[in-house]
Amino acid sequence: MATSKSFDPNQAQNLIEIEKQFAVKAVEQAQTYWNLLEKVQPKELKLTKLDDEIFEETMKTFPELAEDNYAKLTKLDEEGMKNPEGKERWRLFIESYKKKVKDYNFGSLIRTDARQEYGETNTIFVTRIQFYAIEIARNRLGLNDAAHELAKAEAVKEAEKKEKEAAAAAKKKK
Repeated sequence: MATSKSFDPNQAQNLIEIEKQFAVKAVEQAQTYWNLLEKVQPKELKLTKLDDEIFEETMKTFPELAEDNYAKLTKLDEEGMKNPEGKERWRLFIESYKKKVKDYNFGSLIRTDARQEYGETNTIFVTRIQFYAIEIARNRLGLNDAAHELAKAEAVKEAEKKEKEAAAAAKKKK
């Protein structure tokens, strides 16, 4: 861009191709994370070098996440995150990681209910540091254990399906 004006993101146009690339990247990250949940016990999963700090800051900044046996971590309150007060609290948290976490504000998909898989009605768009904050807490507190078991069961079903397809293809060749 050969212009002397500084870039103002509030005046930028949303280009469809760029939006698609961001969406593809977010979906790839979600698929990778789901695959990790399948293969690694969530309590053993390390997402960043700063997991300890992110977990401590998340629980300190958002104490309501610990209430009612972590109900708001298990099932995210999207309205509470995106109303003016929630947005401001999250904005301050997000910006505190600007120089610490690469792509801290890049878009990520997160499951609204930790007990379920990614899906159209169980997914919202958040920043990468929000994803880390919530998923690190879910992993450490055992809230992703059900997702781990679900992902493992899905992998077994998928493997069985591929085996049957391979056997059927082999029979056809005979």
